[in-house]
Amino acid sequence: MNADRQREVAIIGAPLDLGQDRRGVDMGPSAMRSAGLAERLESLGFRVRDHGNVETAVREATALRDERAQFLPEIKETCERIAAKVAEETTAGAIPLVLGGDHSVALGTLGGLAAAHGPGGVLWIDAHSDINTPETSPSGNVHGMALGAALGLGGDAFASDAWPLPALDPKRVALVGVRQLDDGERHLLREAGVRVFTMSEIDRIGVERALRESLDRVAGPNFVHVSLDLDALDPEIAPGVGTPVRGGLTYREAHLALELVAESGLAGSLEVVEVNPILDRENTTALTAVELVASALGKKIF
Repeated sequence: MNADRQREVAIIGAPLDLGQDRRGVDMGPSAMRSAGLAERLESLGFRVRDHGNVETAVREATALRDERAQFLPEIKETCERIAAKVAEETTAGAIPLVLGGDHSVALGTLGGLAAAHGPGGVLWIDAHSDINTPETSPSGNVHGMALGAALGLGGDAFASDAWPLPALDPKRVALVGVRQLDDGERHLLREAGVRVFTMSEIDRIGVERALRESLDRVAGPNFVHVSLDLDALDPEIAPGVGTPVRGGLTYREAHLALELVAESGLAGSLEVVEVNPILDRENTTALTAVELVASALGKKIF
């Protein structure tokens, strides 16, 4: 991110937990704030404005209407609130930093960016591709459909007056750290032409090459967004996530990835999702998330 051009970070909390099954991810924004997020960013020279949390529905008080896309109407309402905040802040020149919540919040972030600027690109750092649709998803969990929805693959159910669909150019989407895919996702990824760097490929070519190629892929007009799911990291390093998969990015690989994002100066927005304090050890995952945000925003060792 170009720190000379944008020196203000707008934190937008999105404590949404309706997109997946395991409770606790709604406490992710509070955990990251408690881990010293604002203070860390201020130490890097940023002005920080925290908008607090957008309103979200409560699972216990929400009726499940469709097993294929569970709680989608309520998720869309939250994402519309996120989109409005993101559009407002990015138009004003700030860096929107969205704190999840589960990864379904990305529909709101990407929707707000597209509403303000037009369809753009995204670097999606995640153990999963999240490109399922209600027709292909084996679980009906919307957090596994967020990227597919933003690409316009999810159909009219994901449409809203708050955002255009597709919100992304599929030729400007790169996934990094993927190591668990459904059969339907493999087909959709090939059909969409999305670039996927699996952990197997990263093992062979290294994180630096994977990130440089990814950043070349996502570069272009309107916007470049970085969406970081903490389950991209190995569970030994980031235990507090709802869908851990062994064999993820190491601590240094994850930092190098975000350092390369900062070095590129391409990204104008960031979100960090799926931190679950209930499953964490001594807030380790939230503390790691804060340090990764700092790397994405230009923190250097020397």
